[in-house]
Amino acid sequence: MGFLQTFKRRFRPGRELSQVQTLTGNTATYTAFSGGAYDNDIYRGAVDAIARNAAKLKGAHIVTGADNQAKAGDKSLDRLLQIQPNPYMTAYDLIYKLCTHYYLNNNAFAFLDRDGRGAVRNVYPITCTQADFLTDASGRLFVQFRFRSGNTFVLPYGDVIHLRRNFNSNDLMGDTNEALYPALELAHTENEGIINGIKSGATIRGILKYTQVLAPEKLKADKEAFIAEYLDVANNGGIVATDSKSEYVPIDSKPVTIDPEQTKTTATKIYNYLGISEKIVNSTYSEDEWGAFYESVIEPFALLLSLEFTRKVFTERERAFGNEIRFGAGRLMYASNQTKIETVRELMPFGVLTVNQALEILNLPPVEDGDRRLQSLNNANTEIVDSYQQQKAAGTAPDTEKGATA
Repeated sequence: MGFLQTFKRRFRPGRELSQVQTLTGNTATYTAFSGGAYDNDIYRGAVDAIARNAAKLKGAHIVTGADNQAKAGDKSLDRLLQIQPNPYMTAYDLIYKLCTHYYLNNNAFAFLDRDGRGAVRNVYPITCTQADFLTDASGRLFVQFRFRSGNTFVLPYGDVIHLRRNFNSNDLMGDTNEALYPALELAHTENEGIINGIKSGATIRGILKYTQVLAPEKLKADKEAFIAEYLDVANNGGIVATDSKSEYVPIDSKPVTIDPEQTKTTATKIYNYLGISEKIVNSTYSEDEWGAFYESVIEPFALLLSLEFTRKVFTERERAFGNEIRFGAGRLMYASNQTKIETVRELMPFGVLTVNQALEILNLPPVEDGDRRLQSLNNANTEIVDSYQQQKAAGTAPDTEKGATA
């Protein structure tokens, strides 16, 4: 089934729907941001840096039982979240696109395509120009999406992944990026200034004055000959030879340049708005700088993905039985080898990591029977220690000291 046909299958033309009325009185309508943000190289570079790192997040179906033990869930759902969410893209592409929409429009949408039993079989990102929240007589929510092609489709909100940023004034939508307009306008002006400065290098560089009157044809021929002879790049000597009938007067033309500090200030405004630093964008960050970026930007986005996918993929009953979707990518995956080795060395004796978890941190393949935890005898469970002390007091504890005498 094609991409367009998938949406057509979900369209319900016979259902009477009306516009949602919110408590704040705001229209529950989303319109794609038209401020030209993605056309700006600074903004695009920053969003790309966030999306590239967010796309490394790995989704998984987890089931937490009554004993609070988390176990792996449906493998087919894991493949959907980790490899191919739909026939047209990889899981990396899906998260990258959602993250880009999230920071560009403060709203990101994806459609959960379900089979006849209600299980999710595909996830499609939605790139629309407008979205309107609608409701039927029973109060059930729907979303009407309008696309650049002119197509319009209505989908149940329960089948729509909706990520919201700057979720404040509107009851259902993330706010617009109007606060970014001044910085974008300033960045655009600076870019225009740089372009004009480069173009100004092609202005008049001098005047060739003649002491006698020449016919227009002769004047044009002499000018072209003078340019070819003396103003060409091949004239490395920079010397001009003229006779008494002409005089070359150079013009000191200084192109207008942009203050580098002003450009840096504008870039910083855009980076601050997105919660990212220049070092993250340019991949020159330290381990601590990466940690701060991960905790303040990537982790909140991972949590948002986890909660939204969990509440939309599963029914309320399924969630009550411990079904959830978790997106995560251990920060240690991006740490230095030295930090990884030190972490494994410190945590393994406490039984915090399994053998395979330690191998994953070191980017090594798992081993058979590697899902068990190893723990040093120096870090025994407190109950075991208490039991040993009681046995020792009663004289029934095993002798652990080599060479001990009675």
